[in-house]
Amino acid sequence: MKPLNGIKVLDFTRIYAGPFCTMQLGDLGADVVKIEPPGGDPLRHQGPPFLDEMSLSFLCANRNKRSISADLKKPEDLALVRNLAGAADVIVENFRPGVMERLGLGYEALSATNPRLVFASLSGLGATGPQAQRGAFDIIVQAEFGYMSITGEKGGKAIKQGTSIFDLACGIYGFSGIMTALFQRERSGKGQKIETSLMEAEVSFLVDAAMEYFLTGKSRDRWGSEHSNIVPYKVFSTQDGEIVIGAGYQNLFEAFARAIGSPHLITDPQFETHTKRITNREQLYSVLDEVVAGWKTQDLYELLSKAGVPCAPVNDMERVFEHPQVLHRNMRVSVPDAEGTRFPALGPAVKYSGFDIMSGWTAPPRPNAHASEVARDWLAREATA
Repeated sequence: MKPLNGIKVLDFTRIYAGPFCTMQLGDLGADVVKIEPPGGDPLRHQGPPFLDEMSLSFLCANRNKRSISADLKKPEDLALVRNLAGAADVIVENFRPGVMERLGLGYEALSATNPRLVFASLSGLGATGPQAQRGAFDIIVQAEFGYMSITGEKGGKAIKQGTSIFDLACGIYGFSGIMTALFQRERSGKGQKIETSLMEAEVSFLVDAAMEYFLTGKSRDRWGSEHSNIVPYKVFSTQDGEIVIGAGYQNLFEAFARAIGSPHLITDPQFETHTKRITNREQLYSVLDEVVAGWKTQDLYELLSKAGVPCAPVNDMERVFEHPQVLHRNMRVSVPDAEGTRFPALGPAVKYSGFDIMSGWTAPPRPNAHASEVARDWLAREATA
């Protein structure tokens, strides 16, 4: 038994943030029914590469769901969807603000007859405000709301994160909000509407950069892999790759210096305290860059790890998914479809002692694969199409 068994989720989301949110609900046992337009969620076609006609992006965010197709411009399809909405515990949507209301599927209309409904709206820039109607992609919010301004090499161009991190963050915030609302419903008997957006997720992740601005009135510079007030702390080049070393505390710096055969750095007047290492970072990095460049990555990793110095090789995907800790924690798994074909997937980031979170997991659905069974299960009748 999973905690969300019996919870019906009607999923109007598409692209990435919304589907990632509803996938978390499906992982925990909710019956997630994905409403797709004719032809399917546009994310299905955003490739190559593809697996069984599904793009890698679609595969990432749509396991543990059932699919029905509905053209919301057709009265008969809209009527079916409204009936499903009346049976839902949770509705999740990421249309632009106002679209669901125009369809008669807004929170006020639906909660009037379904007061226990939890209604989650995920948007680009927020459900209200002067720019609420703007659409947004992850890279747009990274640029406009500060993240790219602090990301990149010193003196170089702004760069984005390597994944759509704020699509994912928005999805996780949405999931958290839904779980909170469901928990409160157990106490109050009433549902509620929750709102989040890519912008709000992104700004919330500014954390220390925002606090630095609040306290000083100054925007943080780009530091690349370095840190503004921790030295040494960055990516170093080795003979055969790259390694990250973080030795900001005095004891760690001393252990680092001894391990690489440079104990004189400990008493060098330029580097003997952390404050001096920050002041003279360029001089220190000039010395350390030369020393580290003479090592092979694995040899230095083993040496520093034995000395208790925090470090890590910069691994590509192949090495990540061969990593013994990643494999031990089941972060690479596979899930079956209805025919038994197994699809690759990432494992759950949270494990539970009270239930097996992966029990019953299924591969992303094909478009409209579940029309009849959803009508039967949710409405106690057979679908007509």
